Amino acid sequence: MKWRDYLSSKAIVLCFFGMFAIGWGVFAYLAGATTLLLWCSESVFVCTVAVRYTLGYLFTNRKLKKLHADIAGLEEKYLLGELIELPRDATEREYYEIMREVSRAAIGAAETAKREKEEYLASVEKWIHEIKTPLTACSLICDNGCDETKLRRELKRADNLTDTILQYARLRTSETDTAISRVSIAEIIDSAIKSQREILLAAKVSVCTQGDFTAHTDGKAVEFVIRQFLINCAKYCKGGQVAFSAQNGILTVSDNGPGIAAHELPRIFDRGFTGEAGKKTGTGMGLYIVSEICKRLDISLSVSSQPSEGTVFTLSFP
Repeated sequence: MKWRDYLSSKAIVLCFFGMFAIGWGVFAYLAGATTLLLWCSESVFVCTVAVRYTLGYLFTNRKLKKLHADIAGLEEKYLLGELIELPRDATEREYYEIMREVSRAAIGAAETAKREKEEYLASVEKWIHEIKTPLTACSLICDNGCDETKLRRELKRADNLTDTILQYARLRTSETDTAISRVSIAEIIDSAIKSQREILLAAKVSVCTQGDFTAHTDGKAVEFVIRQFLINCAKYCKGGQVAFSAQNGILTVSDNGPGIAAHELPRIFDRGFTGEAGKKTGTGMGLYIVSEICKRLDISLSVSSQPSEGTVFTLSFP
């Protein structure tokens, strides 16, 4: 900080001191003070003010130089609030506390963004490894006679994985990607079943549907949710049955598969959680995305399961 800038910041106080010095001089003169006493008192006052503000400038300048040095040495500038020394002035302490609150909020936001970035990259990396399986299978099928049924099945698996990662990316821009309209739940279920026909046939999973109702929601997002239930049934409920029941704004999806262990049930909607059954065959993203879509669309999602008896998902539409 320049000396001129420092004095400019103290201009109002210096004006009051100047007025006081002039007032004192006039008062002392009218009171009959000698010229020597008058000049000595004025000189002492001016020197005291000059020394006070010179020392203040030197002290402030030293603090600012240290602050600039601290900033230059920090990679994360938002951490500066944690390094500032506690000031002595009461007003400055108030600013200091406000600065600390802002700094802590910035640190929290930065750490959250960093963690989300790492989780996102980890999910993408896991997806890349996962999609290699159907792509490799497609290559092997083409090298061994190109069975069209098997090829379509593996392509559908690759398509499902691609759709999952796209849905995951869209979670960050959910407001702009949401398109609400009046839809038939039965039509969405039928469309989802047709899209997964190859993998359902390969897993020998039978599907039955009953009922219908209309809802004002994002049809494409709801279809993704239903497709995810079908994909999971094809993975974990081979040779079983999945049933859809739609009535009075409530959709239930039940299967007669192996069920979910009680200690795993509270975590099935966590990002990246696969459980014992899905460690080798899943990314742990499907049901997480399902839960996030339901939150976005204000759909109440619940699950119940008994080992060896099956699982029931319930979706209550607003």
